Amino acid sequence: MADREASPIPLEVRARLAELELELSEGDITQKGYEKKRSKLIRAFVPHAGGMEGPMSHRTPLGPPSAARFHRRRTSGARDERYRSDVHTEAVQAVLARHVERKVAVPMPSKRRSLVVQTSMDAYTPPDSSSGSEEEEEEEEGGPGDDMSGMEHWLTRPAQLGPAHLGSTSSSSSSTQSGGSGNAGRLADSLAHAHLSHPHLSHPHLTHTHLSHPHLSHPHLSQSLLPQSHLSQSHHGVPVSSRVSAKIQQLVNTLKQPRRPPLREFFVDDFDELLEVQQPDPKMPRPEGAEMMPVRGEALGVVTNWPPSLEAALQRWGTISPKAPCLTSLDTAGKPLYVLTYGKLWSRSIKLAYNILHKLGSKQEPMVRPGDRVALVFPNNDPVAFMVAFYGCLLAEVVPVPIEVPLTRKDAGSQQIGFLLGSCGVTVALTSDACHKGLPKSATGEIPQFKGWPKLLWFVTESKHLSKPPRDWFPHIKDANNDTAYIEYKTCKDGSVLGVTVMRIALLTHCQSLTQSCSYTEAETIVNVLDFKKDVGLWHGILTSVMNMMHVISVPYSLMKVNPLSWIQKVCQFKAKVACVKSRDMHWALVAHKDQKDINLSSLRMLLVADGSNPWSISSCDAFLNVFQSKGLRAEVICPCASSPEALTVAIRRPGEDTSQPPGRGVLSMQGLSHGVVRVDTEERLSVLTVQDVGTVTPGALVCVVKPEGVPLLCRTDEIGELCVCAIASGTSYYGLTGMTKNTFEVYPVSASGGLVSEYAFVRTGLLGFVGPGGLVFISGKMDGLIMVSGRRHNADDIVATALAVEPMKFVYRGRIAVFSVTVLRDERIVVVAEQRPDSTEEDSFQWMSRVLQAIDSIHGVGVFCLALVPANTLPKTPLGGIHLSETKQLYLEGGLHPCNVLMCPHTCVTNMPKPRQKQPEIGPASVMVGNLVSGKRIAQASGRDLGQTDDNDQFLFLSEVLQWRAQTTPDHILYTLLSSRGAVSNSLTCLQLHKRAERVAALLMERGGLQEGDHVALVYPPGIDLIAAFYGSLYAGCVPITVRPPHPQNIATTLPTVKMIVEVSRSACVMTTAVICKLLRSKEATATVDIRNWPPVLDTDDLPKKKPPALYKPTNPDGLAYLDFSVSTTGMLAGVQMSHNAVGAFCRSVKLQCELYPSREVAICLDPYCGLGFVLWCLCSVYSGHQSILIPPVELESNPALWLLAVSQLKVRDTFCSYSVMELCTKGLGLQTETLKARGLDLSRVRACVVVAEERPRMSLTHSFSKLFKDLGLHPRAVSTAFGCRVNLAICLQGTSGPDPTTVYVDMRALRHDRVRLVERGSPHSLPLMESGKILPGVRIIIANPETKGPLGDSHLGEIWVHSAHNGSGYYSGYGEEVLQSDHFSSRLSFGDTQTVWARTGYLGFLRRTELTDASGERHDALYVVGALEEAMELRGMRYHPIDIETSVIRTHKSIVECAVFPWTNLLVVVVELEGSEQEALDLVPMVTKAVLEEHYLIVGVVVVTDIGVIPINSRGEKQRMHLRDGFLQDQLDPIYVAYNM
Repeated sequence: MADREASPIPLEVRARLAELELELSEGDITQKGYEKKRSKLIRAFVPHAGGMEGPMSHRTPLGPPSAARFHRRRTSGARDERYRSDVHTEAVQAVLARHVERKVAVPMPSKRRSLVVQTSMDAYTPPDSSSGSEEEEEEEEGGPGDDMSGMEHWLTRPAQLGPAHLGSTSSSSSSTQSGGSGNAGRLADSLAHAHLSHPHLSHPHLTHTHLSHPHLSHPHLSQSLLPQSHLSQSHHGVPVSSRVSAKIQQLVNTLKQPRRPPLREFFVDDFDELLEVQQPDPKMPRPEGAEMMPVRGEALGVVTNWPPSLEAALQRWGTISPKAPCLTSLDTAGKPLYVLTYGKLWSRSIKLAYNILHKLGSKQEPMVRPGDRVALVFPNNDPVAFMVAFYGCLLAEVVPVPIEVPLTRKDAGSQQIGFLLGSCGVTVALTSDACHKGLPKSATGEIPQFKGWPKLLWFVTESKHLSKPPRDWFPHIKDANNDTAYIEYKTCKDGSVLGVTVMRIALLTHCQSLTQSCSYTEAETIVNVLDFKKDVGLWHGILTSVMNMMHVISVPYSLMKVNPLSWIQKVCQFKAKVACVKSRDMHWALVAHKDQKDINLSSLRMLLVADGSNPWSISSCDAFLNVFQSKGLRAEVICPCASSPEALTVAIRRPGEDTSQPPGRGVLSMQGLSHGVVRVDTEERLSVLTVQDVGTVTPGALVCVVKPEGVPLLCRTDEIGELCVCAIASGTSYYGLTGMTKNTFEVYPVSASGGLVSEYAFVRTGLLGFVGPGGLVFISGKMDGLIMVSGRRHNADDIVATALAVEPMKFVYRGRIAVFSVTVLRDERIVVVAEQRPDSTEEDSFQWMSRVLQAIDSIHGVGVFCLALVPANTLPKTPLGGIHLSETKQLYLEGGLHPCNVLMCPHTCVTNMPKPRQKQPEIGPASVMVGNLVSGKRIAQASGRDLGQTDDNDQFLFLSEVLQWRAQTTPDHILYTLLSSRGAVSNSLTCLQLHKRAERVAALLMERGGLQEGDHVALVYPPGIDLIAAFYGSLYAGCVPITVRPPHPQNIATTLPTVKMIVEVSRSACVMTTAVICKLLRSKEATATVDIRNWPPVLDTDDLPKKKPPALYKPTNPDGLAYLDFSVSTTGMLAGVQMSHNAVGAFCRSVKLQCELYPSREVAICLDPYCGLGFVLWCLCSVYSGHQSILIPPVELESNPALWLLAVSQLKVRDTFCSYSVMELCTKGLGLQTETLKARGLDLSRVRACVVVAEERPRMSLTHSFSKLFKDLGLHPRAVSTAFGCRVNLAICLQGTSGPDPTTVYVDMRALRHDRVRLVERGSPHSLPLMESGKILPGVRIIIANPETKGPLGDSHLGEIWVHSAHNGSGYYSGYGEEVLQSDHFSSRLSFGDTQTVWARTGYLGFLRRTELTDASGERHDALYVVGALEEAMELRGMRYHPIDIETSVIRTHKSIVECAVFPWTNLLVVVVELEGSEQEALDLVPMVTKAVLEEHYLIVGVVVVTDIGVIPINSRGEKQRMHLRDGFLQDQLDPIYVAYNM
């Protein structure tokens, strides 16, 4: 169909179309432009169809649905092929076959070996045989295609359908995507086929063996692959050949398709970040029938001998025919265990009634009075005790509340049952002896109180435990009245349990109505497989049977598990007339019937299918009939019924020979159903639902169909709505819940004209469906299973069935699939969870999962957000073995499912993302100036105070001269004190000592090193005094020092190459170091790592020459090089910055003024002294300002975390500097020790400035927790602040001692993505707190510029921070002459405005804000806020994201995530999380991380990598090295626990 009318499209046009699609998906072109260009390209190749009919335009005539719409099944028994119920399985197979034809690889998640082993066969006990189990409600209904393999030829048809048979369907449009004209669909199809012959598919990356899984896209969306060049190169043009990059490449390819049709309207999320709102599709089917009329059941006939109440019936049979059998219970071997006669039932019920009323409590204070509620707790294999207890309660006029037996204290849903008992005021629980013995008991033999349960008295009902009633005592038997007869529990979608109250009159009327519709007669035998405590099993097997003196054979669930045929055997053995079953029981019998010879079902006149209203029961009914027709089963015997706890029986198909009304069938379009419209499918589509009728309305009831949401308006005849019933035989309320009762039990349907349908109230049944011709009721789903996705309705049962039809039974257990929806980004998203069989392999499971996704996408036209497979027997179960849906959903939301396989497809199902931002054309400079003026915005610029000339040491231009001057004027003044790990002074230096040491170092360099003026010297020292001496020694010798972090002895292989690289790049003529490190550099490990032969000479400074150098070097040029500052940036770039003598002097002077440093002051420094401000504070400032520096090497804190704070406290230091890693060490390491530290006398009340030195956005959460933690030890929160520096200027801001406190602002995170700054209140949604990075240093000027256009920005814009100051670096040092970079970074000019000043570009984004505070000079204070590094910012969907913001969201999602890092790869977002906890939890994180990033950042995570702790690399400043991580990921070096590729 797809390719029939379109002429072939030439290759170049195809290529151009592919490019167009790529542009659209990347946001480079608007939807409108895309459509215009596309139609232009293909105009010549696509014929114009007449009316451009949409895929769902209605082919049925207007007006009410004619009888022709619902084809009758021919009564002859010849089966009309079109209405075969296994059509669904075929549909699924056909869809999958079509996908296989166009295989496109989808990356399979990779999992660590250990995880695979753990989830292998031996890890699990085989599932207890309760597998398929008595599922509650909807979960169990299997799809048609279950394992009935060898059954009959027709059943196995789907497997044998060859491509020829599928010819017509395999290309038909099965996708039910909204919109899209027929032609466009055909074109897309032909395009899709065209792309498959694309040469790129043979690229080695894409034909990777693991990855050729069927492709999970919409069948109609054409597939545009990347051009070849993209495939073999990474983002930066680095050739990448690894498994990971191949997978990612495929992932990128699967994402290049434009998704569902464009949407036109939005809701404004209080900003212009717009979430798209799904617009109703103009082509969607709308109901066209007339308004439906309420349908009345036949009149309830009055039979003269019908008893006035059920108790009266019991009395009649108990006295007239006491020997008549009432109930036969069976043991697990299927042998009759006990036959209860009507006489016994009557006498025991009386005895129990007497004991309930008179033997509980005292005579004066009976515990139970008539009208009180009593719990009935009986196991499923003891119907006799239950029946006696139930009738005992009726006779005593107390209200029975039957519930399940609690097996453990933590049963799924047990707490909610307890809530029901509590709200019903239950204090007594009746139970059997065996059950009482089986209840969990405490050590003293008491039955514990179950979680959430009221305190109960357990009362055993066996006769031997009861007292005989006196001769004169007799229960009072009234006519049926409006008192409550019993309360049936019902579990809601959210897991809460409600009690539906049924009055005595309703109970009696219901029994009469069932007797009439099922034509029950006295002494019939009925086999009951259903749960006798509630629903159809209770109504037929316990109540109606007694009214008609019938004999019930009760088949327990435990027997069905052992022998699924037992119920059929009982029907044959007892020649039963009626059987009450669920479709599951029919299905099981089919699977097991082969070895059974003598089955004869001709005695059956009615096979009541309790869940016949479930759309998927039709397949079991048909298959069952097909197999057992030869065994005497007649077609008209099968009677599906529809019921609900609230409305009791709603409709039932009548048994018998009434051929005037053959059963109805409807083959409905799934697309129509999703819009709530009944459309018979005439197009042989795949996406259809075959429904059977559930007969006509029960006698005496009035039924209408109303709109499910809002006002109960009557539906039209071809519209799906909720069935409402008006009848005496229905529930009356939810016990104790008036509000909910009003909404459900007191509904007054309204016609379109506004009139009431009836003055009586209707009850909402919770069933969705319509009334067909002839008053036949059709049910298409349940309100509880309804999932609304972008305005369309889907049914959980339907989705379960589609999943089961994909190679059912091979990989997952039937009846162990849960489908529910979760809200993500303001819409419902579908989640499918299934239990995996222990013997299926990873590959198999993944194959199955990807096929399920395709099938659901094609048949239901809806994407699945998450598909999870969990190990066998791990999902919470209901008492009868079904999946407990609400608990499963709760586990999913909390991250407690522990799946062994997860597949997420956010790309297909999240279609309401905000539009990618379109870059606006740049505005000219003049307009920007004018615009800012007009809107009253100032240009964002600020400066620190002036550097005045005041001090004595300012006469010196060079630091070496300052040291010589200090050595002469204050020789004994201590400049440096080094502390050991114990906190003792391990070394100190006075001015003179430092001068003398430096002279000897200079002599060593000149003599042994033979160094010339201007040579470079690498100083490889641990943090300490030697480093300082070596630095000044180099200056004295006229050399240029470079400080280098020494290699780590335990980790030479990774740290030594960096040392070697710095030595080489800086072109050092020699290396100075200590004897220990000298030895390390010559060790075996070192020589194995780097080639030692081409090192420059290594000088050991532990034995210095005794003599002075002949003469100290006198520098002459203040702009000459003083030292080189080398460091590795967070993106992994090694850069050396040249610092001139001028810059060093200005820098020290600026810091001195800001921090008020004088010789009398002491400053504690706990920083790494190798680069940036850390080095300046450690080595230079003391010499310049004369204050004493107390040096605390950060390494020492690893063995003694309290070292730094104790030193600060004992030495009464006022100012201290540290790094984030030090702060984190203290916060984590001393968190629990504050009391002991207080006892040791730790007092931080003297600290006035504790400054964190960093090159990043201030980490507010860390500084806050640090301040909070040490507040009790006297630390003032105002004291903690941050500094900010970067490569081009090592310190731009530093809090200092005077001046206003650092301010915090809250900005709108969504505005920030558009580079705009919008202040919001604290706590408002999407707010991001930012702390000022310290005061701007004296002599520093800052402006915020646009990084692209280099124009100045207003203060409401986020831009690059540019800095102008005397202590800017003078350029990068590298032997490679990167002049372009040099001039751009160190000497940029604005494109307009002040074009004269030379600025250095910091490479950081930030903004300035004028605050209300005033600084020392009385001016308003300007605060600088750093947001993040420009090179780390990620451009995604046209917006700018900062990794730290996404990481913060991710870390908050689950308690097991300790650290996280994100980075982009092509246009995908990769999230790496470190897991603390068992590897079984790894997969729980995938859906949680995906959801958090979607909700908070409107981004779809492409890859989630779960790793061990410590995998994310962190540099010495405590910053994450995200680019290193990315390289490690792409080269498969992370050894991840799990990698999930979100499709």
